[in-house]
Amino acid sequence: MENFKVAVLMGGISSEREVSLVSGKFVFESVKKNFDAVCITLDKNELPKGLSSQNTIVFPVMHGEYGEDGTLQKELEDAGFAYAGTNSIASRVCMNKPAAKFLMGAAGLNVAKGIAFSAKEKPSACAATEMLGERLILKPADKGSSVGLKTLNGKAELEAALSEISEGMWLLESFFKGREFSIGVIGGKAAGIVEIIPEGGVYDFKRKYTKGATRYEFPAKLSEKETESMKCAAEKAFAVCGCRDFSRVDFLMDESGNFIVLEINTLPGMTPTSLLPKSASCAGYDFDGLCKKMLEGAIMRFRKNR
Repeated sequence: MENFKVAVLMGGISSEREVSLVSGKFVFESVKKNFDAVCITLDKNELPKGLSSQNTIVFPVMHGEYGEDGTLQKELEDAGFAYAGTNSIASRVCMNKPAAKFLMGAAGLNVAKGIAFSAKEKPSACAATEMLGERLILKPADKGSSVGLKTLNGKAELEAALSEISEGMWLLESFFKGREFSIGVIGGKAAGIVEIIPEGGVYDFKRKYTKGATRYEFPAKLSEKETESMKCAAEKAFAVCGCRDFSRVDFLMDESGNFIVLEINTLPGMTPTSLLPKSASCAGYDFDGLCKKMLEGAIMRFRKNR
């Protein structure tokens, strides 16, 4: 028996709490098959009492602010815990969509043209549509699970959407028409490509977490060249953003085979409809094998520091 236990953290008080609770339940049921494990639901944004870094590895299954934005990771680092996933600095960068886009664009990856802004300094609808076009995507700059995402057509819709924004940082992007894909990157290596086919619209929060609202093809039907190119881009995004252990990288591809990186997710969902398990299955991982692999780096760091 290993000389540590695994603490699965889930919940929190972000807008993505319910998704985290579902993900955490499935991860815990898997992890306890191979390790001494405990499942801890957070009802406030702070580390739970009673855990010791001397005998505990933390598996965060958190989404949104605190759990995914580097705050939890920094607290774990300061307390000396080995934990699964990306470190605090890179988590902060990846949760900030404009910052991650800047790094990926600077590394030569194609990203959507966009404008980052705060609720206090909104762009004018006229200037924004002149720069980005009439069809637009508006989303919070620091949330996951497609929370708050809107598709807009023209200045009138943009003006209405901007008028509703009262707080936070936001990202406005040119609409890129194309097929949507997602790739899990596990230990720095791209797994399979999943094509996301939402029924009748954009892959928003509702379609992401409602069974039957979206179809998935994995592995995606792409040419060998397209597959290799997208996988290389996923691995490059993982590396330039400083990710560790695992992540998920999302793409859009047009009819000519040109693609853009949408974003990178350092704590992907692990629900029955989630993309990372689908991607990992193409590389030979069942759900239990994936959870074990996701913990591998943390176990190595735990042993190294003891």
